[in-house]
Parts: sequence; C-alpha cells; structure tokens
Amino acid sequence: MQESKNIIKSYQRYLKLQRGYSANTLEAYERDLQKLLTYLEGEGKHVLDVRLEDLQHFAAGLHDIGIGPRSQCRILSGVRSFYRFLQLDGYRDDDPTELLESPVLGSHLPEVLTVEEVDRLESSIDVSKWEGHRNRAIIEVLFSCGLRVSELINLKLSNLYIKEKFVRIFGKGSKERLVPISKTAIEKLDLWFAVRRQMNIKPGEEDFIFLNRRGAHLTRTMILIMIKQQAQVAGIQKTISPHTLRHSFATALLEGGADLRVIQSLLGHESIGTTEIYTHIDMSTLRQEILQHHPRNKKKQQE
Repeated sequence: MQESKNIIKSYQRYLKLQRGYSANTLEAYERDLQKLLTYLEGEGKHVLDVRLEDLQHFAAGLHDIGIGPRSQCRILSGVRSFYRFLQLDGYRDDDPTELLESPVLGSHLPEVLTVEEVDRLESSIDVSKWEGHRNRAIIEVLFSCGLRVSELINLKLSNLYIKEKFVRIFGKGSKERLVPISKTAIEKLDLWFAVRRQMNIKPGEEDFIFLNRRGAHLTRTMILIMIKQQAQVAGIQKTISPHTLRHSFATALLEGGADLRVIQSLLGHESIGTTEIYTHIDMSTLRQEILQHHPRNKKKQQE
C-alpha cells in the first residue's frame, strides 16, 4: 500500500517538475488516475502487476457506467502517461498500454459565433450596472485574443502592454506567449478600468484585471454562467461557453486568410494537429459557398 502511494507521489512530481503541468492539469490527471486505482483496488491488483487485459476490462467498465467516448479517451490517455512514466523510471520493464485502444471519436466541430453574433452578445449587456463594462471587456478579450478561460481569469495588469498592444499569456504548462490585443478590446478594457478604480480590492488581488464585486479575481464558473446568461438575453440559440469565443477567434482568423502556424502560435497549441480542427470548420463554410455559388450547382438547382 505504501509502495503504491510512493509511486503515485513520484508520478505527480514528474508531471509537475518535468512536464511542467499547471495545477488544473495536475488535478485532472490525478482525478482520472484515481479511477484506475479504485478499479484495481476492487480487483485486488497492484499497479505494477497490471496487464493489458486488466486495462481492457477497466476501459470497458468506463463505457458500462456511462462515461462518454471523449471522456474515456482522456482517462485512457492519462493511464498511458502513467505507465509510460513507470517504464521510464524503471518501475516496470514493459508498457501494458501499448496495445490499449481508445474509443473512436467522430469528427466534432466546435460551435462558433460570427462577428455579428459577438457584437450582439456585447450590445445586450446592461452597462448601467457596475459589472456591465467588465463583462463586455471579458467577451471582447476572449474573442480578440483567443484566450482559454483559465488564462483570462489569471490575466494581470503587469502582463498588459497597452502602448505596444500586446498581452503576455501564461498558458498550459506555464508556457509563455505574446498575443496582440485589438484596439476594440483596449477601448472596452479602459471603460472597465474606470469602474475598477472605484472598487475596494482585496489585498493580494490588486494585479488581477477582472474582479468580482468583493474585489477578488473571478473563477471559471462565474465566467461560464455570465456568458450563458448573456447569450439568452441576446437571443443566441447556439450552446456557447467561454471556449466558443476562442474557437470563434481561430475560425475568424482562418477565414480571413491567416496561416495555420500563426493561429497555432496565438492559441498556444503545442501540436499543429490540435489547430487543424479549424480547417474542418472552414471547409464546411467553403462547401456551403460552393453549393450556393458554383455554376454546376446552380444549374442543378434550376433543373
């Protein structure tokens, strides 16, 4: 029992120190690994004695208890990471996950908003309320800079370079990137800063850009609730979240002719493969244009 605990602690140190994962990512890995550990405990198996067959049964169990394919893939990815570490660190000679298959995912295109819909979302905000200018600035910064919600809530005044029109972002694994910030986003931030200067800010929270009414920085949940409620007010029927604005940022760039590698850099994606989802979105737009405007299709419609 103690040996297992020591192994898990070593793995956690590896993820934090060698892989440089953020606190949120570490928590997700630990939560998913705990599912495997609970399963193995029920089967009377030690993590070092696990075979492919055990992992296949575990994977089947995830399906049986109603965990969706995408979540299954994420959990099994964490299991692979754990056993690669065990092999790398000499706990095992082999990697039992080498032949472990994940469920096949269909092509899922994320929801996106048009520029007009983003404008509608912002216009629907009541700026007579103290939080109105803050919420407009949040939506505009998410859309103009393509930030993750975790990056937005940790955005600090000391990382905002208004004169140079850049913002410094610390993304996944504390990786740093510089992202241009639009004139529109700066204007909306200035309106929020005028409100912010009148607030009583909690000690230690002074550097955070976006604050709640108690003068403390916001949480992911607060942002999610605000955007969903605002979408209802604006009459937007799409199911949206803060991540929708990130998708919309990338799609708008691609449709405007930006290079995929540039978009990858702005989003902070480690792999170009992650960014390539936006080519599918753009291709669906192009397909619709071809169906509507190509002379061969026009002829078919007339017939």
